[in-house]
Amino acid sequence: MEFEKIILFLVLLVSLTVHEWAHAFTADKLGDPLPRKQGRVTLDPRSHMDLIGTIILPIIIIFVSPSFAIFGWGKPVQISLPNKDKRKRDDILITLAGPFSNFAICLITVIFFSLWVSFSDISHSFYSVFFIIVNLNCTLLIFNLIPIPPLDGSHILKNAINMRPATYQYFSRYGFFILLVLINIPAFQSIIGDSIIILSGAFFSIFSQIIN
Repeated sequence: MEFEKIILFLVLLVSLTVHEWAHAFTADKLGDPLPRKQGRVTLDPRSHMDLIGTIILPIIIIFVSPSFAIFGWGKPVQISLPNKDKRKRDDILITLAGPFSNFAICLITVIFFSLWVSFSDISHSFYSVFFIIVNLNCTLLIFNLIPIPPLDGSHILKNAINMRPATYQYFSRYGFFILLVLINIPAFQSIIGDSIIILSGAFFSIFSQIIN
């Protein structure tokens, strides 16, 4: 349905915006001046949109090739980590802020729609929007935790094994190509798909328990 395609694109735009804002907001609160100087501490989607990853590719996937899984990204937030004594901690917190924002969106959505059900009649469109928001944000959360650059999980891996900056930069050169290979491997697709199903299923279960 065209309605669902439009909603999917809008939810993706908002979710990517919140994800990147969360990175910038956390960095700003930890004393990193760079995101604010670059105008990233805002919920204005224009500050976080990547022409290809946020607009062109999602539109092609959603409206032209709907058989493909939804895929997209926002403009990465640049950080300087000025606090040398707590650089590792700050990097981890800033990194986790992105996936946590997607988790928060899912939780807020469950609470909001649960209250809506309590005070109003529901329709098919209602459930469509609800499922799109939860499924999409669970997908963004899980996918971003993959430990391959430029995804958030790569920063967690870098800090967990104390990877040298030069090594990480070298790793980053090939990150996108590694991802392209991985997402075409059935076993990898299965692991990611099952993880998304489990996480989204948990939110749907919470929703069902609240409304019943």
